[in-house]
Amino acid sequence: MNNSFDKYQKRRLRSSYFSVIISIALVLFLVGLLGLIVLKTNSITKHFKEKVAITIFLNDNAKSSDVEILQAELKKAEYTKAVHYISKKEAAKKYSEDIGEDFVEFLGDNPLKNAIDISLKSEFVTPEKMEEIEKSLLIRSIIAEVSYDKPLIELLTKNINRISFWMLLFSGVFTLIAVVLINSSIRLSVYSKRFTIKTMQMVGATKGFIRIPFIWKSVQLGIVGALVAIAGLIAFILYLNKMIPEIELLNNYKILATLFGAVIGLGILITWISTFFATQRFLNLRTDELYY
Repeated sequence: MNNSFDKYQKRRLRSSYFSVIISIALVLFLVGLLGLIVLKTNSITKHFKEKVAITIFLNDNAKSSDVEILQAELKKAEYTKAVHYISKKEAAKKYSEDIGEDFVEFLGDNPLKNAIDISLKSEFVTPEKMEEIEKSLLIRSIIAEVSYDKPLIELLTKNINRISFWMLLFSGVFTLIAVVLINSSIRLSVYSKRFTIKTMQMVGATKGFIRIPFIWKSVQLGIVGALVAIAGLIAFILYLNKMIPEIELLNNYKILATLFGAVIGLGILITWISTFFATQRFLNLRTDELYY
């Protein structure tokens, strides 16, 4: 009879663990998808920002040695991603190709100026920082003019800030929901062992001694659930990358490593905290309160 009851208890325990793992895996899978969207949004934002350039037009009397010094300084500047020098001759040739007519021959002179294009790092592509860069450049005597698309920068910054706000808000709400769902699964798991907890406490075991095995087991379940979620994410990413290769999900391993590490970390953290408070609750209950 005892042997049959023990087998029944083990089956119930395995079933309980399985349901907790599945619950954790499903929630972490959804959190991982949201994290992938957030991280990829940042990557796409950075890509578009780094397409922005500042064009410096040089004075006609600027010496070649001064221009070379300026280029060297610009390459070392903290805001610079790339520097490209465009001579007035190259600019005239390109403009003539665009309009389909040799305007230099028509005018008898090349009115364009030698220029330097500066591609900026994404963190410097804001109206305020670009205005500071413009002011710092205009104090140089060999620079005639600094040009960039100010309305575009303002619109880009405004839209990015708006998207970032809603993504952050949505991520916070969804993470809170994930914590609540996983916490409920853990509490149910601990609830089934409430009499064991109280029995151990009655024979003199300390709260810390009772709590440790429960926390360790829940953390193990959290890790397993996270690994299952990661497996699902990998399968989804491979499928999506095959169907829509343009989004280049597999090109940045750093983003994927960050995402998978965050999923595992979240699985461990939530299960640890949930188990701690769940066991604490039953440790503080009186024996007669365990039946309610």
